[in-house]
Amino acid sequence: MAKELKNLTKRSEDYSKWYNELVVKADLAEQSAVRGCMVIKPYGYAIWEKMQRYLDDMFKATGVSNAYFPLLIPKSFLSREAEHVEGFAKECAVVTHHRLMNAPDGSGVVVDPEARLDEELIIRPTSETIIWNTYRNWINSYRDLPILCNQWCNVLRWEMRTRMFLRTAEFLWQEGHTAHATAEEAEARAVQMLDVYADFAEKYLAVPVVKGVKSANERFAGAIDTYTIEAMMQDGK
Repeated sequence: MAKELKNLTKRSEDYSKWYNELVVKADLAEQSAVRGCMVIKPYGYAIWEKMQRYLDDMFKATGVSNAYFPLLIPKSFLSREAEHVEGFAKECAVVTHHRLMNAPDGSGVVVDPEARLDEELIIRPTSETIIWNTYRNWINSYRDLPILCNQWCNVLRWEMRTRMFLRTAEFLWQEGHTAHATAEEAEARAVQMLDVYADFAEKYLAVPVVKGVKSANERFAGAIDTYTIEAMMQDGK
């Protein structure tokens, strides 16, 4: 039975406030005890599961396989990719110690100063560096190509201003990482997946989109080109 959403701000009056209220009143999600993070409630997560199920099938229809890579990335991996990391450096969460201890004064737990890591670990803002460090062990010649892997996971990027489902510190996503013998093959795969995303947005989510290439100042950090689908919200943005 449908639940009536009472006292909901009108969309025409304050679009942003309407959206935030709708997410909470529709029982999709709520704020968590961790700043900038949200709790996805069962109804909201069920929507994510349906989206994931359809999109995963669409990926696999193109020959993609799922894999999983670590949440923690050695800082040195990011240091090798200075141009890539520049876009994420201020958003990274850093793990510096591997153990807690009881506070001497009995006030609770504190970080054990003797447990500092030899090398700090970064909670993944995205997984390029650790995935490609792995791929170099998988690729010995062109005969090992192409590699077509996708990862369903969570990532963490500190955000100053958060909004549930649109921009939170921790969020669920997928990231496909493919390796090819030639640049032409890589670009053809990128265009192929762009069409997959566009078809999913339009046929399953009923969101019309425009396909294209991002401008130089908008493209993904370290990328040669970034293909994108763009949609217009009902407030004109």
